[in-house]
Amino acid sequence: MLYLTRKVGESIVINESIEVTVVEVRGKSIKLGFTFPPEASVLRREIFDRIQAENQAATEAGARLVEAFKQD
Repeated sequence: MLYLTRKVGESIVINESIEVTVVEVRGKSIKLGFTFPPEASVLRREIFDRIQAENQAATEAGARLVEAFKQD
């Protein structure tokens, strides 16, 4: 993991197409601004994890259904 120190108004650029700017620091909270191409997908980690878990559950359910039809 890369750790950086940035001040309000300072940015980092990722892959020449994603810019992350520190907008505000208030206590223990940091507000970040993102500029990225329209084809990029940006999700909060908890949403990303939930989607991954649901996709995995659907894949497993589909595999069980295929096995059930094979046994008939």
